[in-house]
Amino acid sequence: MSDASRSPQGAAGGSAVPPSPYKNKAIGLAIAAAVGGFLFGFDSSVINGAVNAIEDEFEINPAVTGLVVAIALLGCAFGAWLGGKLADRWGRTRVMFLGAVLFFVSSILSGIAWSAWDLVLWRVMAGIGIGIASVIAPAYIAEIAPAAMRGRLGSLQQLAITLGIFAALLSDQLLATSAGGAAEDLWLGLEAWRWMFIVAVIPAAVYGILALQIPESPRFLIATGRREEGKAVLATTLPEGDDVEAHVVMIEHTIATDKKLESQASLKGPRFGLLPVVWVGILLSVFQQFVGINVIFYYSTTLWQAVGFEESQSFMISTITSITNVLVTFIAIALIDKVGRRPLLLTGSFGMAVTLGIMALAFTQSTGTGDELTLDGSWGVIALISANLFVVFFGATWGPLVWVLLGEMFPNRIRAAALGVAAAAQWIANFLITVSFPPLLDTFGASIPYLMYAIFATLSFFFTLWKVPETKGIELEDMEGVKVDRTRRGASSAT
Repeated sequence: MSDASRSPQGAAGGSAVPPSPYKNKAIGLAIAAAVGGFLFGFDSSVINGAVNAIEDEFEINPAVTGLVVAIALLGCAFGAWLGGKLADRWGRTRVMFLGAVLFFVSSILSGIAWSAWDLVLWRVMAGIGIGIASVIAPAYIAEIAPAAMRGRLGSLQQLAITLGIFAALLSDQLLATSAGGAAEDLWLGLEAWRWMFIVAVIPAAVYGILALQIPESPRFLIATGRREEGKAVLATTLPEGDDVEAHVVMIEHTIATDKKLESQASLKGPRFGLLPVVWVGILLSVFQQFVGINVIFYYSTTLWQAVGFEESQSFMISTITSITNVLVTFIAIALIDKVGRRPLLLTGSFGMAVTLGIMALAFTQSTGTGDELTLDGSWGVIALISANLFVVFFGATWGPLVWVLLGEMFPNRIRAAALGVAAAAQWIANFLITVSFPPLLDTFGASIPYLMYAIFATLSFFFTLWKVPETKGIELEDMEGVKVDRTRRGASSAT
């Protein structure tokens, strides 16, 4: 059955509905939920400006420093799994508030940490809060957004992440500059690096307040017997002219069907213990990280120096790169509901494979290792341009689109739990890439790691071609009918 015949709008005659002020409510709710993505980006970058000062403050070796930096990612993986579980019991907004509280408390405790080991504990706490936010935001946005603009609103998650990264870098720079160095005292007898963590209480508080103000997901409300509340929320987000009652009936029909299929409400399936659609979500998450995006940002300082920039300029260039990452996200927002998910993912995979391959080739001409790496002649410029083009291809495609797909591709009965598993896989993949790059660099040089990332980008192209369904314009209640194979793809993309 086609999406047009299933949707209330299609049942009313299929006529185009003009833009409605009710969509402004959906946009506002999506922006509020996406603040969780801002926390995600802020936390992932805020420690960059504090690493050297932490190492000196606690007199720790590089291995422990690496643990302090990377351990939050494991907390994120647990938080993502936990958030997916709790969201179906407590609701989306209550779990948002829990994530905000955890991040708020951990920001203060990280700022007053008295040793590296308690800092590790607070970083794990922060990671749990961020992991929760990373799951709930895309799920909530998908459930309140009209189908015609769900992709654009879902992309706000990645936009918020990139803005969080930029804000953290800018905040670190301002605090360190004000104190005369990250290790120098700033206010109340606390060093600047401590304030880098403490200022995170501001976005955490904003997120917590918003979580208390925004309405619960209408699908969760209806599923828990609060029909009129769910109907009222839908009435404020659906385009004018849509039959709200018909939407409620669709959701109730899905819930009733799910109850009949209660044994299928788990993620367990015949293929390696999980449903095929869950595996697609996991692999989307893994490929998003295995192309090495975080390594590009990590290694950017050495790249800039290798092509002739002074060390003092590297921070500014990294900030400019983060701004680029923000701007290219608007490409995805503009195209995702017009072009669709699959074409953008395929374009991104191809572009990333080519630019990473060029970087691998360029680094075959490098001399030295680690911080002493240099690229002679034009190869340094080629590597620098390729690295930035890679960021453009990632930021316009795989960065935002994976979060959109994770929020919408799963059937209603398993959405939150499946999203939690997929997001946990993403954080674990992020951790593996982060901790594996330094030894790979020391053992093989820069060329082999970038070649490995190019291979993963190539594999992501074929994975998308064969396994990722098109979800553009499909109502969430119809996701049950979207098969993760090639036979349904034509019907799916025709909506």
